[in-house]
Amino acid sequence: MAVPKRRTSKKVKRQRRTHFKLHVPGMVECSNCGELSRPHRVCKACGHYNGKEVVNS
Repeated sequence: MAVPKRRTSKKVKRQRRTHFKLHVPGMVECSNCGELSRPHRVCKACGHYNGKEVVNS
């Protein structure tokens, strides 16, 4: 059985276990008003989705 030669320090152990990464969501341009919004969602500026008005503004 493999046995570690040296003790793993707290710093090394915590660095290995971190998975926190910031990422920017992809943005697409609204086909109606040109405002940037998240894909597959209603545009917050004009209320259109897939070329149709979904929300009355």
